Amino acid sequence: QVLLVESGGGLVQAGGSLRLSCRATGRTSSNYAMGWFRQAPGKEREFVAAISWSGGSTYYADSVKGRFTISRDNAKNTVYLQMNSPKPEDTAVYYCAARAAAATGAVYTRVAGYDYWGQGTQVTVSS
Repeated sequence: QVLLVESGGGLVQAGGSLRLSCRATGRTSSNYAMGWFRQAPGKEREFVAAISWSGGSTYYADSVKGRFTISRDNAKNTVYLQMNSPKPEDTAVYYCAARAAAATGAVYTRVAGYDYWGQGTQVTVSS
């Protein structure tokens, strides 16, 4: 069992920056690929970014590519989402997710592909 706890959400102005963190506890000895997703009111949960367990591979949704950066520190069991130049349409609850990696460089983009989820952290971008 892996427990994920997100932090760092809040109110940010458009064009500013914000960093989300997600710390994993529990059975973290396995190699877990991680991802960030978001869900706005009335919308389905959508993929934002993913990173392989080694950190060597990353993948982004087109809507955030070039603005957001996913990274991880395995020594701290923590994954980050650096949000630069956020836009009002980035407003959502952000969730981190984890799953056992099938391969070193594997990244996963589907909601159904993850086994563990955090409780979410609200990000609100004001115009």
